[in-house]
Amino acid sequence: MTLPLAGLTVLDFSTLLPGPLATFMLAEAGARVIKIERPGGEDMRAFPPHTGAMSAPFAALNGGKETLVLDLKAPDARERLHALVATADVLVEQFRPGVMDRLGLGYEALSALNPRLVYCSITGYGQEGPRAMEAGHDINYQAVTGLLSLSPAMPAALVADVAGGAMPAVTNILLALRRRDLTGLGCRIDVAMADAMFTFAWFALAEGAATGRHPGPHETMLAGGSPRYGLYPTRDGRFLAVGALEDKFWAAFCDAIGLEPKLRDARDPAATRAEVTRLVAARDAAALAGLLHGRDCCCTVVASLDEAAADPHFSARGLFRAKARTPDGALLPAAVVPIDPVLRRSLDEPRDVPGLDV
Repeated sequence: MTLPLAGLTVLDFSTLLPGPLATFMLAEAGARVIKIERPGGEDMRAFPPHTGAMSAPFAALNGGKETLVLDLKAPDARERLHALVATADVLVEQFRPGVMDRLGLGYEALSALNPRLVYCSITGYGQEGPRAMEAGHDINYQAVTGLLSLSPAMPAALVADVAGGAMPAVTNILLALRRRDLTGLGCRIDVAMADAMFTFAWFALAEGAATGRHPGPHETMLAGGSPRYGLYPTRDGRFLAVGALEDKFWAAFCDAIGLEPKLRDARDPAATRAEVTRLVAARDAAALAGLLHGRDCCCTVVASLDEAAADPHFSARGLFRAKARTPDGALLPAAVVPIDPVLRRSLDEPRDVPGLDV
């Protein structure tokens, strides 16, 4: 099978999650990814849990790559890297603004060496602006952009790292490669993880533009403002996820749980929510699942990860077939990525995780 990125070389200077996940997706699509690591390895190699000497989180993100161990401050580092840059197609880095320039590896210097290079920088706040040098992590990017204010709670997902860093990096790299096909020239890509948080707030921003007031906590329809969309605790300590936005789904759900027509949310949403809460809390999760089975109402019991991983639907779709193979031969799960099987490496072929051999 011919993979879409076969023949392309990616130099990966990134660490932890955003950049490594992005380059893992490029590797899955056939690119040769050379991971540049400092002596001793990048920080993710130390993240628990470990299988033998290998970090499982590191293995999930870095199977199918190669590693070059290099002290970027060493006198000969620049010369060694220039030889690679001259024939590379993509470079991904995740340092704070200015670091690569100080190392002699900034975009201007490397594009002069290789004008076809697509150079992608991933940072929290971008290459310029008042916050450019500010430290942060995922929760900070969600907080400072107002996204977290819409439903204040500890986020369950690293939205900024994945959807603000890795995904935009892959999207923009592919667009830049396509433009290079047309023009022969690479470009600089500036991915700011915080920027994409406003994409997730699109509905609230539109509401603010139309009404002159942005919604507060739990006011939007999708963040707790409607009884048709939310989480309801069950009698046995689990939760029912209700997404019955459309009238037909809402009517089917109300019929199933026995919600009286006069309380079907149009007249008094708060009272409706209270009654739905009461009716759901009177039943165990299994009873609710049986009650709602076969009804077209967009309502599901919240599954544990154990239950989700064993769900026949996801198994049938092959989501967990890809494995990372450690240097000592152990097989660990590779990260699940949204790439169609026809565009990636065989799911049955283990991805070798690089060690730290120079």
